[in-house]
Amino acid sequence: MTGTEYCDMYKNAPEKAYSALFKNYCDYVYAIVFNKLRSVASHEDIEECVSDIFAEIFFSYKKSSESAAELKGYISTVAKRKAINAYHSLKARSGHFSGDSDDYISEINSGSDIEEDYDKLETQTILIDKINDLGEPDSTIILQKYYYNRSSNEIAEMLSMKASAVRMRAARALDKLRESLTAAGITLKGDA
Repeated sequence: MTGTEYCDMYKNAPEKAYSALFKNYCDYVYAIVFNKLRSVASHEDIEECVSDIFAEIFFSYKKSSESAAELKGYISTVAKRKAINAYHSLKARSGHFSGDSDDYISEINSGSDIEEDYDKLETQTILIDKINDLGEPDSTIILQKYYYNRSSNEIAEMLSMKASAVRMRAARALDKLRESLTAAGITLKGDA
C-alpha cells in the first residue's frame, strides 16, 4: 500500500484505511519493534508498542498529496523512534531494584552461569546492531527469513518486492552480515 492509496482510502473510509494500513505494515512494524525491544521487553510490551505506533501513524500522518508518497518511510521513522523510546523506558524500569536483598542474593546464587549469560546477551546485542546496520529493507529481510522462517515469496509480498529481488538482497545482506560479525569476532554457525 502506497501513501497515495492510503490517503485516497482515508478520504472515503478512515476505518477501512486504518485496517488496510495495519494489514499491510504490521509485520514490518513488528520486525522493527522486535529488533529494538527483544532484549528488554515481554511479548505484551512489544505488542503494545506496535499498537501505539499504529495509533500515532493513524492520527498524525498528513493525508495531503505532497506527503502521500512517503508513507513507508514515515512508518519506519515512527516505529524506530517509538521502539527506542520504549526501550529506554523499559530499561530504566528494569534498572531500579526494589526487591528484598535476600531474594536478590538467592537469585545470584541460583547456579546459573552469569558469565555465559552475559556473553550470550552481548553476542545477541552485537548481532542485532549489525543487522540494523544493514539498513532497510535488508535488515527486515534477514529477520523475516532467518528469525521468522518466512519464505522469499512471503517477504516479497510484505515488502512489495519481487521474490527474486528478496533472494538476491538476502544473499548479499548475509554476506555483509558475516563480514561485519567476523570483524567483531563473531562467527555464524557453519562458517567455522
